[in-house]
Amino acid sequence: MTKHRKKQSNTEGSIRIIGGTLRGRKISFPNIQGLRPTGDRIRETLFNWLQPDIGDSRCLDLFSGSGALGFESASRGAAEVVMVESDSHAYMQLKQQAELLKTSVCKLHHQTAQQFISSAQGHFDIVYIDPPFSAQLWASIADSLVLQSLLHAGAKIYLEQPRQMAIDTLPPSWFLLKEKQAGDVIYCLFEYQPGAKS
Repeated sequence: MTKHRKKQSNTEGSIRIIGGTLRGRKISFPNIQGLRPTGDRIRETLFNWLQPDIGDSRCLDLFSGSGALGFESASRGAAEVVMVESDSHAYMQLKQQAELLKTSVCKLHHQTAQQFISSAQGHFDIVYIDPPFSAQLWASIADSLVLQSLLHAGAKIYLEQPRQMAIDTLPPSWFLLKEKQAGDVIYCLFEYQPGAKS
């Protein structure tokens, strides 16, 4: 009697880098709860926004997940990309991908965003904030970045949020530059202007 094995579910997903020196290279990521790789259309719009700023920039990807934003930044000429991920499985996959892509500018940290912020040094030119939507960490992360003085004047901050969820008040020094919607996701680009008051 022939036994039929059940097909195993695919434990990984993949996306491709869409621009720069690594264009077309595949990024694999684990299928874990809360991990939402930023899609091609949104990434294309975002990096069009960031085109004047990305070259030789210091970037911070606080909820790196699949690595879509961090590796895309490296591909497009960022001088340093700090990628922070708290999930062990996702972190190990990021580490493997960085080795496969030979992206020496990527620096990986296995810790929470708040843990990283509390001990980080220096300033960043571009910051990506795309946490699991259920965690609702946008406002607390934004405040911490300002309090820890991790942003250069004029730094760009990218933020993704669900359309149906209002974000608590962001720092008055964050000025909205761009905002678009794709499906149920709203994505925004802010500029940090220190000393500004509401």
